[in-house]
Formats: sequence, structure tokens, C-alpha cells
Amino acid sequence: MPPQPRELVLVVEDDPAIASMITLQLEVSGYQTLVERDGLAALRAVRTRQPAVVLLDIGLPGMDGIAVCRILRGEDNWTPILFVTARDDEVDRVVGLELGADDYITKPFSPREVIARIASVLRRSARPLDAVGATLVCGAVRCLPDQRQVFAADTEVALTATEFDLLAHLMTSPTRVFTRDQLLRGVWGYDSSAGQRTVDVHVAQVRAKLGAHDVIRTVRGVGYAAQASRPTAGPGPTAGPGPAGGPRPAGGRG
Repeated sequence: MPPQPRELVLVVEDDPAIASMITLQLEVSGYQTLVERDGLAALRAVRTRQPAVVLLDIGLPGMDGIAVCRILRGEDNWTPILFVTARDDEVDRVVGLELGADDYITKPFSPREVIARIASVLRRSARPLDAVGATLVCGAVRCLPDQRQVFAADTEVALTATEFDLLAHLMTSPTRVFTRDQLLRGVWGYDSSAGQRTVDVHVAQVRAKLGAHDVIRTVRGVGYAAQASRPTAGPGPTAGPGPAGGPRPAGGRG
């Protein structure tokens, strides 16, 4: 007996063959699907249909996926976004993550990998942090796992679902140093073929949003840890400006 239809996945892909392949696998796996071919149609669909997640090709005609993501985050719409990119589009992947995308997948990919990535993004956007109910505190930063909210010196900080889980994962074990591979498994939920750059970009985004209250420490050649006070200047990734939008519960949908 097929599974009951569950979350709506918006597939934004201008190649009919790829869109058909993805939607078939999604529907077999129990998801509802909606396909759009261009950026403007994607924006309308996100605003009116409120999908659970968007599988967004970067190389769209007219308005590309980067522009779609920038507009949605500028509207304070935090619907999870999974970018689809060509294997050599490193710059586009990094820009997308800096704008607030939750993850990306590179072409060519298998349908099974797409399903795994979507399931992982949905878990991050919907779940309370596993086995944690108490408030987590490091310095001036408070993390409320059940409410999926983060405060820095009593000011709420707007984080994507992935950014929230990354910070919470570090704060559950203060001072413990996590390698990038451990963070990929513990936060993203799989051994990501996207590579360790994903972790670095998300760390940079969290640091930028925490600002003067940053509690993430870089351990050169190893990974990252949470600590009670702001790290001194070190070799961590340089943070760019975060997505626009006012404070809101982290990990929620727009």
C-alpha cells in the first residue's frame, strides 16, 4: 500500500526530463509535488502554496535560483531551500548558502540522494532538537531547542533551520571540538557529498548573525567548538552579510 501523501515539495526545474524524474521519485516516496519552470513562477508558488521545501535549480531562465532565494529571504520567508547546481558552480553554491539556503546537491545526482536530502532538510525544519528540552547557554547566547529560538543578549536572532541546528549541536557539548565530518553527520544527517565547505559557510553565517556575542571557536586543522566567551580573532571563515529580515523563530517556515 503506498504511503499517504505528506509534505508538498516545490520542484523548480526547467529541464522537463529532470523534473519528471525527480517528481516521480518524490511521489513514490509519499510526497506531494508541484513543478515550476522559472523563477517568477517559483516565487508565486512559494507565496501561495506554502510548500514544505523548495528544490531550486540555480540555472533557471530569466530570474535564476540565486535571485529567487535572495527575494524570499528578503521577505523574511524561511521556507527550506535545497539548491540544485552544476558540479563546477562553486561560487554559486557558496552565494546560495550565504543567502540562507539550507543545503545543495550537485548534478548529476541519483533520485535516492534527492529524497535523502529533502528528508534531512524537513527533519531539521520541523523537529525539536533530539533529546534536549532545557535551555542551552553559552555566554550571552541562549538557545531554546523546543521553541527553536536563539537569543543573543536578549535579542532574538533569525536563523535558518540548518543554522539553528548547527549552533544547537555545538552548544549541547560546550568546549567539545567537532570535526567538519562529525558536524555533517550530526547536523545534516548524512555523509554529504557537498563537502566540508558547507559547514564553513554555515558557521560563518551563524557568526555574522551573533555578531559581538559569537560563541563559536575555530580549532585550526580540526573543526569547531562552542565556548562561553567570544573567540579572539583567529583563522575561522570570514562571515558575509546574512539574509535580510527581522527576528523570528529559528527553523520555522515563512
